[in-house]
Amino acid sequence: MTNCTTFLQTRQKTLVALGWAALVLIAGSSLVVDSGGAHSWAEQHVPFFWSMFGFIAAVMIIGIVRWLGRSGIQASADIYERSLTRICEEEE
Repeated sequence: MTNCTTFLQTRQKTLVALGWAALVLIAGSSLVVDSGGAHSWAEQHVPFFWSMFGFIAAVMIIGIVRWLGRSGIQASADIYERSLTRICEEEE
């Protein structure tokens, strides 16, 4: 796994270029899809509708999870040390 990570880190510019190429390919393919059977106005008239919908949904999910993590769900890094300290102090 370390070798794989090192391999990818040394080729970061190539990975970014491949990511952009994939994004352009996906967005471009949505222009050639027949929208005659679309179910809503947005599907018929907004270019890249599902690409934008998916991106916005992913950003919202990430934002909500980060907010939940900061609001108390996420434990601090020293949670085990604090627990052991409290137990030791109670025993004395």
